[in-house]
Amino acid sequence: MSYYPEDLRYLDSHEYVRLDGEIATIGITEFAVQQLGEIVFVELPNQDARFEKGDEVGTIESVKAVAQVYTPISGTVIECNTTREDSPEIISEDPYGEGWLIKVQVDNLSDLDDTLSADQYQALVEGI
Repeated sequence: MSYYPEDLRYLDSHEYVRLDGEIATIGITEFAVQQLGEIVFVELPNQDARFEKGDEVGTIESVKAVAQVYTPISGTVIECNTTREDSPEIISEDPYGEGWLIKVQVDNLSDLDDTLSADQYQALVEGI
């Protein structure tokens, strides 16, 4: 059984967002990590890149598949996790901590109204 932190919001495409004021930390869920298997490469946007809610912001390559990463929120990228360049496995090892992908300066907090709670996401992926 996977773990879904209660302080996060989730997308049905398996990204999460952690809000700290107007800064959103975005990553992929433990469920997504399990589905992908061993992650070998991650491509993320440049700092200062601007995205609208739902835009593709990168890709994650594993030994099994390539998955797109989407942003749950509109805003400007203020930081990318550079650790993943040399150690993409950090995403698998700690998806909700050191394995985050990007941090975004949020344009509109109401973008999160369409996201799922931990319970809703768990029900979605585990068929509860």
